[in-house]
Amino acid sequence: MDTFWAVLAGLVPSVGVGLLFWLVMRKIVRADRNERAALELHDAEARAAAEKQFRE
Repeated sequence: MDTFWAVLAGLVPSVGVGLLFWLVMRKIVRADRNERAALELHDAEARAAAEKQFRE
């Protein structure tokens, strides 16, 4: 049983760091996706305003 606890104690930090890495990468990817969507919306609004101004 001592071997089990030793192996578990050796794996817990690796799993914890892996989980932390996954969470950070997930946040980065989601932030990038949201930023790209916001920029696309802003560009579409700017294009629409420019077209409206051009037509007048």
